[in-house]
Amino acid sequence: MSALARYFDLDARGATPAGELRAGFTTFMVMAYIIFVNPAILSFAGVPALAGKGPPFAATQAATCLVAGVMRPATS
Repeated sequence: MSALARYFDLDARGATPAGELRAGFTTFMVMAYIIFVNPAILSFAGVPALAGKGPPFAATQAATCLVAGVMRPATS
């Protein structure tokens, strides 16, 4: 058993180091993706008829980053 597996007690949780790395990478990719997609959706980017009617892209992106950094998934 690796030192990380012992430290985080992965066996008791039914987890493996490889599985935890995959989960961390997946979470990172989703967070990186949503930082650009969410502001584009909320600011109506690419919709000519709605141009300028949504919140500014930069402000929405900053708010998305702030909320993503502060919020965390609930643990049992």
